[in-house]
Amino acid sequence: MSERLDVKKTYKLVVNGAFARSESGRSYEVTTSTGAFVANVAQASRKDLRDAVVAARAGQAKWWASTAYNRGQVLYRWAEMAEARAAELVEHLQLAEGLKKREAQASVSRAIDRIVWYAGWTDKVTQVLGGANPVAGPFFNFSLPVPSGVVGVVAPQESSLEGFVEVVAAPLCVGNAVVALASERRPTPAVVLAEMTATADFPGGVLNVLTGLTAELAPHLASHEDVDGLDLSGCADRGDELARLAAASIKRVYRERDKGAENPLRRLRTFVETSTVWHTIGQ
Repeated sequence: MSERLDVKKTYKLVVNGAFARSESGRSYEVTTSTGAFVANVAQASRKDLRDAVVAARAGQAKWWASTAYNRGQVLYRWAEMAEARAAELVEHLQLAEGLKKREAQASVSRAIDRIVWYAGWTDKVTQVLGGANPVAGPFFNFSLPVPSGVVGVVAPQESSLEGFVEVVAAPLCVGNAVVALASERRPTPAVVLAEMTATADFPGGVLNVLTGLTAELAPHLASHEDVDGLDLSGCADRGDELARLAAASIKRVYRERDKGAENPLRRLRTFVETSTVWHTIGQ
């Protein structure tokens, strides 16, 4: 029997709940730290990014229309699926970051735990960030957190799984949709994790993950006028440039890297607005 060829997977973009090649037809090779071939991944174009933002805008409305409890259950389902495919994530993390197996296993466990942690916050954010306001008159007055809308994320280059989870799970938790640029040289752990959302009850477009050249895509993400918020904590070296581009469309920008990571309020508060509701007191 002749030896069969090893079929190498080409990792696609995750846009609107589907896996697509770049409209440009481009792809690029991802290698290990020693230069060994890992995979081909799609190289997203500016049009792919625009398509992802359109999908996110449509998906965000459905995501926010669901109950906070339901969003928590969906995020928890995502964690369950990641747990079931933990061995695959470990393998990708070993290749991407050059970790030993035990280190990769620990990293995957922390990433899954972080998803579960944010899943638990979905129905508690309103209680912590909202409240009843004192008013003079026969009225109730409530301040309630509502999502910014579409959040663009530049994931950390070096922390291809844990860093990715941190920057996407927080805005998802509070009802936003996300367009994320995965680590340019280490994208496969993020793409594998994002692929799971297609069967984890996420509405299409809620989490969109693009692979490609950060220098090519990040400026367009930052300046896109239909992106409401931007997490730049994963790209400190380009933060000033991207923040200036974001300012033209008055985006909320998060730039603190790892500071206060144990306190979700800093990151969660960045990607919510405060809605004030008045209601008469019934007799």
